Amino acid sequence: MSNVITARDAEELLRKGEQPPADAILTPSARDVLSGRAKPASRPGAPAPAGQSAKPSTPDYEYKWTPGSDPKTPAEIERFFYSPAMEVLKERMCEIGRRLWVREYTDGNGGNITIRVGDNLALCTPTLICKGAMKPADMCLVNLDGQQLAGTRVRTSEALTHFGIMKRQPACKSCVHAHPPHATAFAIANVDIPSCLIPEAEVFLGKIGVAKYRTPGTPANADEVGEVGKIHQAVLMQNHGVIVWGKDVEDAYWKMENIDSYCRTVWIAAGLGGGLHRFTGGQAKELINLRQKLGMADPRAGLKECELCDSADFRPGAISAVPAQSSAAPADPSIEAVVQQITEQILKALAAK
Repeated sequence: MSNVITARDAEELLRKGEQPPADAILTPSARDVLSGRAKPASRPGAPAPAGQSAKPSTPDYEYKWTPGSDPKTPAEIERFFYSPAMEVLKERMCEIGRRLWVREYTDGNGGNITIRVGDNLALCTPTLICKGAMKPADMCLVNLDGQQLAGTRVRTSEALTHFGIMKRQPACKSCVHAHPPHATAFAIANVDIPSCLIPEAEVFLGKIGVAKYRTPGTPANADEVGEVGKIHQAVLMQNHGVIVWGKDVEDAYWKMENIDSYCRTVWIAAGLGGGLHRFTGGQAKELINLRQKLGMADPRAGLKECELCDSADFRPGAISAVPAQSSAAPADPSIEAVVQQITEQILKALAAK
């Protein structure tokens, strides 16, 4: 597989006075940089022209397509699947997979990733693969009904769950599913994650949804998760794991880190014995407004301040090390007699010394 040169790579080559390899694939923005069509001030890290101030910017990884432009014929699909733009997204999916694996959010062949790339198209990871060892050549192209259109490996069986959200929520451009230990523990214990504790969680995760257990990879699970995910960007799937979505795969991955870190912090704080100190409903309202200003919808926007923070106390579970003896079961007289006999023999031996 040829190397993919992005705009940032092209800038680094120019800085070193080098040229890209002959077999390299150049993204459109990389070609602009190398041909000089990109404005210096628009390139990250490039100095502004004399007398001008550089305009700050934030990287935007969202993939945008022209509605109605999905490839139709086998030849069109093949060209699209191996186009420079798709190669960049495949590389990014592999990087996200590696980060999931390094953080121990996935184990074995667990977890999956999708990026929507058309009206009825998405890239997805294959089934039965370690997310930390994926290569761009492993990725698949499927339609939103789950039919595989391109790729040499079989697509993940859980793609339908991702598409259950994408079909209902146009803002969902990428989904990441994994089994982060702390968040998944809440999903297994069927414990609601308390709210109004950490501002960042309220802004970047919003209200965390809970989807009832359905067999993974089935249409029933796609419908259940799709309905919950339509209004929640982070969803606990009972007895299964977590699925999150965002405007791009980086955005979705961040939410995976956010939810597991939040659950871990809540678990630790609850064990300290001082209770959980929540901020007020009014303060929660301010965070919801901030979330909306950042372009993220929130189903809580219409709620009253008194309805924004749950009041139930969260306490970590405790298991007794020594089970209490049931008073309903009488002691066995023969066992009591043996114990008494052994005790008397021990006492006599000690007295003889």
